[in-house]
Amino acid sequence: MKEEEIEVKFLNIDVAVIEKKLHSLGANKVFEKLYKRKVFDYPDLRLDKTNAWVRLRDESEKIMLSFKQRLGVSSGDGSSNDGSMKEIEIEVSDFNKMTSFLLEIGLIEKFYMENKRIRYILGDIEFDIDFWPQLEPYLEIEAPTWDKINEAIKILGLNPNDKKIFSTTQVYKLKGIDDKDYKEITFDGMIKRENKLC
Repeated sequence: MKEEEIEVKFLNIDVAVIEKKLHSLGANKVFEKLYKRKVFDYPDLRLDKTNAWVRLRDESEKIMLSFKQRLGVSSGDGSSNDGSMKEIEIEVSDFNKMTSFLLEIGLIEKFYMENKRIRYILGDIEFDIDFWPQLEPYLEIEAPTWDKINEAIKILGLNPNDKKIFSTTQVYKLKGIDDKDYKEITFDGMIKRENKLC
């Protein structure tokens, strides 16, 4: 179980260029798959008010339940970086039963969301190319230390000033999309909720 998630994002990437660089560096492509997730909170959105959420994610070969919280938050709209991200996650056995469990203990489902991910690994650094509905692809780099993150940025020839430390919710907000307006965000479409969560 890790407490701090050490990762950065680079938005609006050219996927072919990034993959070519990763191949030339000897990174191994380990998967390409669809993730399905549900995000939960209390009815009064008390987690959201502390920049936190509960995520249940079906990763096809495993199902992960996570508590996530943005730390060092200076904006909610993606205009500035967070300090880092807290993450506590455990593996669970059944997506639907875990959904029922979370609803039974009083949480509500904020939304259901899908994304596609291509993962490369080089040593102990993960490079995820993420595709989300209505967003340009972005690169997420995760490593055990900030020094390793900086090393990854350097070997890919990326500009360190372009790195983003924030959630996908903030990436959506940069596009003028508030995920709380939707009950479903998938590649087949986005379904608005009748009453906005607040």
